[in-house]
Amino acid sequence: MEPIKIDITILEPVQKVWDYYNGPKHITKWNFAHESWQCPSAENDLRVGGKFKSRMEAKDGSFGFDFEGIYDEVIPNERIKYHLEDGRNVDIVFDKIDENTTKVKINFEPEKQNSVEMQRDGWYAILNNFHKYVENN
Repeated sequence: MEPIKIDITILEPVQKVWDYYNGPKHITKWNFAHESWQCPSAENDLRVGGKFKSRMEAKDGSFGFDFEGIYDEVIPNERIKYHLEDGRNVDIVFDKIDENTTKVKINFEPEKQNSVEMQRDGWYAILNNFHKYVENN
């Protein structure tokens, strides 16, 4: 399947965008697709071979899962590549447009259980939450 591509422009410097994207204390504030969900915990060993894990849960406790992966490439303030437990690859580019503008571009391989549209919408909702969190904090 073709990778799904999403992006968003954030009116903040690339260093802040990078820090908020990768810092566990920040990840728990934005890493969910809908307000009925939450991310109660996050761990992040941001280095090649390092692992990350974010707990995603419905606020009502009805469902939850761990989102986990291993880093394949880390270029600070520029790019992150990782693979998920099921082998799918994700590539994230932090593109410095100017001193106060950063474009975040995410390419990810879709899974087979849900439609491409649902996956794109879900990942984009999380990216949009991230965008709002960075610009408002």
